[in-house]
Amino acid sequence: MRGIHANSYVILKCARFSKDSTDMDEDDSLFIDIFDRECGIRVRTTRPSDHDDIVEVSHLVYPPSLAWTYRELESHQRVFPEGQIVAIDENSNTLVGTAMSLTVLWEDYEITDDYIDFTDNGMFTNHDAGGRTLYGAEVFVHPDARGRGIGRRLYDARRILCRQPGLLRIRAGARLPGYESCSDRLSIHDYVLEVIRGRIFDPTLSFQLRNGFHVIQVVSGYLAPDAQSANYAALIEWINTDVAKESELERARRRYAEFAAP
Repeated sequence: MRGIHANSYVILKCARFSKDSTDMDEDDSLFIDIFDRECGIRVRTTRPSDHDDIVEVSHLVYPPSLAWTYRELESHQRVFPEGQIVAIDENSNTLVGTAMSLTVLWEDYEITDDYIDFTDNGMFTNHDAGGRTLYGAEVFVHPDARGRGIGRRLYDARRILCRQPGLLRIRAGARLPGYESCSDRLSIHDYVLEVIRGRIFDPTLSFQLRNGFHVIQVVSGYLAPDAQSANYAALIEWINTDVAKESELERARRRYAEFAAP
């Protein structure tokens, strides 16, 4: 399976989700199920029974005002269950990470729109099954489980969510928490360029660049308040080369080059 590291054992199932159900069918319970023997982590489709753990871990990652709520998670499950995934430590049977996504018709948005616009204020009710862009709304890892490659495995699974239905790309807004220490000497554009060139390490953007993403724009006021990023975010993109036409690939290469131009 492309997008998964060779040492991983992969199971991929397609689920049938009923809009009237509160959980997934036992026989068709998983849209994605990836077990990585290297680290004992299973990445699978989120179930409603995971919501308690997601809320709990989100309170460890974010201040109370930014932690995820049951209302939001239930909305995600209702409108796009396939796009929600969790990472489970099989040894302790604990939730150690999650990724949340929705599909959007990019033409309905401006490139400078903010997180609230792209996620309908975190509810994902703007999910459009006819869209070709998988929008990465969230990825987080339990603070005690960082450094084990869990974020990379969640991104591997997200690429499957893009590839399997033949979507064109993944886009997301990347926070820039490292900018806080450089804002007195670098503009935000120059800071992002230095991260792209590998001269500055940014905890979020550097990780995403290593996972095959490219920067196409810097957006002001993307996720406010975000003092570390000075309310900026880098709009990032990963192209699904399985389906992209040469003209689409060329446009993408041109976007990346234009942003990186001096």
